[in-house]
Amino acid sequence: MAEQVLMPKLGATMEKGTILDWMKNEGDRVEKGEPILEIMTDKINLEVEATTSGILLKRLFDVDTEVAVLEPIAYIGEEGEEFGDLRNKRTEDLKEEIVPVVAGTVPSTGTEIETDFNVINKPRKTPAANKLAKDNGINLRQIKGTGPNNRIHAKDVELFINSKQRVSPLASKLANDQNIDLANIKGTGANGKIVTKDIVKNSPILQNQTIQYAGMRKVIGERMVQSVTTVPHVTLTSEVEMTAAIELRTKLLDKISKVTGYRLSYTEIFIKAVAQALKAHKMVNASLNGNTIELHSEVNIGLAVAVPNGLVVPVIRNADTLGLSALTEENKRIVKLARENKLSPENFAGGTFTISNLGMYAVDAFTPIINQPQSAILGIGRIREKVVSNNGSFAARQFVTLSLSFDHRVIDGAPAAEFLTELKNLLENPYELMV
Repeated sequence: MAEQVLMPKLGATMEKGTILDWMKNEGDRVEKGEPILEIMTDKINLEVEATTSGILLKRLFDVDTEVAVLEPIAYIGEEGEEFGDLRNKRTEDLKEEIVPVVAGTVPSTGTEIETDFNVINKPRKTPAANKLAKDNGINLRQIKGTGPNNRIHAKDVELFINSKQRVSPLASKLANDQNIDLANIKGTGANGKIVTKDIVKNSPILQNQTIQYAGMRKVIGERMVQSVTTVPHVTLTSEVEMTAAIELRTKLLDKISKVTGYRLSYTEIFIKAVAQALKAHKMVNASLNGNTIELHSEVNIGLAVAVPNGLVVPVIRNADTLGLSALTEENKRIVKLARENKLSPENFAGGTFTISNLGMYAVDAFTPIINQPQSAILGIGRIREKVVSNNGSFAARQFVTLSLSFDHRVIDGAPAAEFLTELKNLLENPYELMV
C-alpha cells in the first residue's frame, strides 16, 4: 500500500513547515534513507529521508509552500499504485499514533519531538552538485552555496574547483558574491589566471534588491507581533558599573583558556550573574500557561544569536549549576552550532529566560521583546567609559546599561526591580559569583 510522506512535527510549538526543495521528481525511484526533500521550520532547515523504498508517486505541494504539520506532502509506493483514497484516513491514523524518532524526549519537560521521518542536518545541495562533488572528491562542507538558504548548486562546486586551479582566491570570492559565471570570463593574469580586476570588469551594475518576507524572517516577524500585541511589556533599565567584573575577567582569562581552550567573554559572566539572580527571584523565572503561572525549578537561559536573515535562541540548560569554565565551553559550543546551522530541536527546548546581548555594537540600551512563553528578557548594551566623581575627585569607570522587559501579567514592578537590583549587585561585586 502506498505510504504517505507527512510534514513532520518537530516539537510542541511547530505548527507548519515550508518546502524549500524537492530532491526527487514524480516517477523517480527512491530508496529508504535517501533524502527526498528539504523543509524549513521556524528554527532550522532539515532534509527529510524516505522511510520506505519505492516510486515517488505524487508531490502534493510546490517549493516555497507552507504546509501544516502532519499534513500529507507526497506519496511513495509501487509504480501505478492508487493512493488518492488514503489521504484523509491515513493522516488521522498517524495523528493518533506518532512515533518519535528524531531526538526522543526533552529531559525537563517530557515534550516529545514528533515526526514520521528520519531527519538529518547535512549541507544542502542539489543532486547535480552532490554528484559533481563526489566525482571530484570534494567535501561539500567546504563550499558556500548560492541558492536559497545556502543550497549548493553545481555552479558552486564548479567555482570551487576553478578556484583551486585558475582563479585567485579574492577573484573567486567576488565571483561567488556577485553570482558571476567564471566560464564566461577570460583571465588577464599569469597564464590566463582570473584575477580581481577581471571580476570587477564583468560585474553587473547593482540594482535595487528585494528580500522575500518568508521562512525564518517571516516567522520571527509573526512571533514578535504576537508578543508585543498580547503581552503587556514593561521595561526597567539600570546602569551597572563593570570595573570589578572587568578585573575578574582579566584575572580568569588565562586560567579558563588553559582548561577549556576558549577565552572567557563578558557574555558568560552575564549568564552566570543572571542565573544566580533567577534562583533568588523565582517570579522572574516563570511562564503564564492559561490561568496558571508556572514557576520553573530549572534555570534554562536562552541566548539570542544572530544568523543570516534572522536570529535563533538556543538554550543553556541548568545554567545556575555551571561554573564560568563550563559556561564558557557551553556558550561557545551552541553559538558555533547556531552560526553553522547545525542546531537540533532539543537545543531550543525548555528555555525559561532569555538574554539578548548587543554589547559588541555601538548600542547603549534597547527594549527587548519577550520570547514567549517566557515572562522576561534581559537586554545588554555596550560597556562604555564614563568619568564619575569619586571621593571629591574624578575617575574613569566602566558602565553598562541593562534593560529588563517583563510580562506585567506575571511579574509586578517591585519583584522585577528587586531582580534587576540583585543582578546589578552581583555584577558590581562579581566575586560573589564564585560562592
